[in-house]
Amino acid sequence: MHTVYSRINNVSAMLSTCIMGLLAAVSLSTFLFTADPKGTLSVSSIQVFPGNARRYANKNQDFAFVNFNVTADLTPLFNWNTKQLFLYVSAEYESKRGVKNEVVIWDRIVRRKEDAQLSVAGRNKYVFRDMSASFKNASPANYSLKYNVMPYVGVLTYGEAAKTTHPVAFPERQELS
Repeated sequence: MHTVYSRINNVSAMLSTCIMGLLAAVSLSTFLFTADPKGTLSVSSIQVFPGNARRYANKNQDFAFVNFNVTADLTPLFNWNTKQLFLYVSAEYESKRGVKNEVVIWDRIVRRKEDAQLSVAGRNKYVFRDMSASFKNASPANYSLKYNVMPYVGVLTYGEAAKTTHPVAFPERQELS
């Protein structure tokens, strides 16, 4: 009565529906897990030096070098639907023109729960410069450790694990000798 092709079509449609229902249940069940990771972030030193950017060789700019210490326990963010965590340290400040800036200065990808105990004494990984070419008259910066949870199935979630207790001012520009 029914051909082989129609039976294969019916079975594959039913399997697809079941798999989609299971994936939807997995995605919705991750909202039941609420994690509040805690950590500390401190800036040990900031230095500002003049230099030339690669793209604009004849434009003199200020470059900031930030030394920081991060300790955080991010294991509560891992559950059976967590694929990996994207961590980053960002600096938020207002330039002398009144423009709010958020600059990512360091990042890391954590793929295993065993690696989620973070203890880093590091320096900015990426170039930290202001669009106005100078940090003079820029407001002090707030530094924070933020995360992005990337699940196997579902929506990405964002959060903040640590923040400096007070804004850190940019020092005067040091001349290279």
